[in-house]
Amino acid sequence: MSEANDSRPLTGLNSDLGLGGKLARSASVRLLNQDGTFNAHRVGYGRWHPINFYHTLIEMPPGRILALSLVVYIILNSVFALLYYACGPAAIDFQGSEHMGRLESCFYFSVQTIGTIGYGKMVPVSRAANLLVAFEALVGLIGFAVLSALIYARLTRPRAEMLFSSKAVFGPYEGGWALMLRLANKRRSNLTEARATVTMSYWTTRAGGAREREFVQLTLERDKIVFMPLHWVLVHPIVEGSPLRNWTPERMRESEPEIFILITADDETFAMTVHARTSYRREDIVWGAKFDDMYRPHPSKVVVDLALIDSYTMMAEAPERL
Repeated sequence: MSEANDSRPLTGLNSDLGLGGKLARSASVRLLNQDGTFNAHRVGYGRWHPINFYHTLIEMPPGRILALSLVVYIILNSVFALLYYACGPAAIDFQGSEHMGRLESCFYFSVQTIGTIGYGKMVPVSRAANLLVAFEALVGLIGFAVLSALIYARLTRPRAEMLFSSKAVFGPYEGGWALMLRLANKRRSNLTEARATVTMSYWTTRAGGAREREFVQLTLERDKIVFMPLHWVLVHPIVEGSPLRNWTPERMRESEPEIFILITADDETFAMTVHARTSYRREDIVWGAKFDDMYRPHPSKVVVDLALIDSYTMMAEAPERL
């Protein structure tokens, strides 16, 4: 592994990965969070703006969607109850609900109308009440259809649930050293044609003392696998041509590297391409360690213990220079 493993510097318009010069030059800012979200915030079009409304809802956890639906459901019925109440005491014939107040009866009448239940005990009488019933029934039909579609889209949305090791390590590899991290699919779905892209940013000092962030793509020993039923160790051998060649712990502290991981794979369950990403900063990289074995003995199958994905052992002698 020599010339074929040389890493490729990113230059020109691709030098900041699309993160923008302002963000790329911010010394104290992590560019990509470990959960895969970008450390950037755009203002002007909030999350509840009409253009972002659907995206905000579909990104919500299912429990929060149901809680929001319940709040909207109560508010809608309360508003219609007030409208029925404003139509007058003779607008609705409340049979069998004499023990309840009129406003409370209007609320339960609204519940029956918006859900198209219609028990027959509460009947609209006036023209205004009938018009409200027609409108509320339409609101209910559209609302429940939208809610059903939203929950279905949220639950069936293809998304890679990738488990990344919390630490990357500089460990021994084929008589030398390598940067290594590992990942696994948390779901029971099958991933095929998995591809990995690893990019590193680090700070350098230019002539005149100006600090500037450099970006370089790290060449992997293996950047693609056909099947991913187990875990995958990403290995960047530190050979001639590697930007990490001859790095020391002091250089690592000064350069403040951040390593970006992008995983792309085909999910057989959804028959769609899914993505996962994360990053490792200096404090997430262990100098002089090796990952522990994740395999467990079994007489008839290969067993991988995902609980051990973060497990590593420090080397007795860490390298002074990579």
